[in-house]
Amino acid sequence: MRRSLLNKLILGACTGPFLFGILIFVLIFVAGDLLFQAAKLIIERGIAFSVVTRLFFYRLPEVVVMTIPMSSLLAGLLGMSTLNSGSELIALKSLGIPFTRILRPIILTSVLVALTALGFNETVVPFASIAADRLMRYEIMKNQAAAVQEKVFLRDEENGRLKRVLYIDVLNPDEGLMSGIMMHEFDNEGRLTTTLNAMRGMWQNSQWWIEDGRMYSVNAEGEVSLLLRFERQRLALKLSPQQLQRSTRKPSNMSAHELWSYISQAAETGTDLSKLWVMFHLKLAVPWACVIMAVLGAGFGASKKGRSGGGVGFGISVVFVFAYYVVMSLCRALGEAGNIPSFVAGWGPNIVFIAIALFFAWRVDRI
Repeated sequence: MRRSLLNKLILGACTGPFLFGILIFVLIFVAGDLLFQAAKLIIERGIAFSVVTRLFFYRLPEVVVMTIPMSSLLAGLLGMSTLNSGSELIALKSLGIPFTRILRPIILTSVLVALTALGFNETVVPFASIAADRLMRYEIMKNQAAAVQEKVFLRDEENGRLKRVLYIDVLNPDEGLMSGIMMHEFDNEGRLTTTLNAMRGMWQNSQWWIEDGRMYSVNAEGEVSLLLRFERQRLALKLSPQQLQRSTRKPSNMSAHELWSYISQAAETGTDLSKLWVMFHLKLAVPWACVIMAVLGAGFGASKKGRSGGGVGFGISVVFVFAYYVVMSLCRALGEAGNIPSFVAGWGPNIVFIAIALFFAWRVDRI
């Protein structure tokens, strides 16, 4: 009974700030970006309100996922600040209840929130982002978007069976050129059998031709061996440059599972996929920032310096979140450049901030 009451007390103090954080952070992102973009499209381009509304709702899931770690930080900070200012934390300490016990319901709940965010990021967000990109390119920009696309994927399926996966580092459909080509072919059982790399490709006489490449075979044990080198070869791809542009996907619009499925196979060929590995780790690491931010906010809010009103608490949350994204951007840049391992680039910010969060949590019982 005492444990149940304690959990209700702690979660009751944090639930309101969490929901408030979702609302206020979404409004900030919407007002600062989406509404400005929508107004610009309506006023400058004369786009129909119904089309802009669709674009707005397609972009909204990505915004919601971004605000969840921020809201977790705000929930922990304001929830513990409220209990701190009302002397509930002092009363709990006098009963011999350590702060690690107070953190338990916060950690368990934030883990559930992180799993929900991860599932949302794997299912809803990729489809919504693809729909938003296609709506922007073909209905709003009338296919006048930037001609050059970078890091695009194409899955070629037949009767529900995956035949091949094509990755293109740079695609220029207007000039019929592409570079950094990688293609994997699969058998009827879905096993990778052949993979090839080529430096460049061009659209000539209604066919794709690739140059300066290598072809590898992959046996049933997953061992890769070089089959041949070629200077010029026809690519088994029937799509024109414009059709290819419409069919390809960006890595940012793929789920972590889709990215892992591709790059784990492509890594066997020795191709540099550091940028894609960094993106993969970030897709997994960012949702788990919910747990870290919740613990960080709770530890800071429970400390003497954490006693503050809602406005100050919101400002502190923004500072912490800004610092987190600065560290994440720095690690990402270093990882994509190959200066640090991709795992460190993706999970480094979480490691840094969990250390900070544990410091504040450790400090509470010693105040």
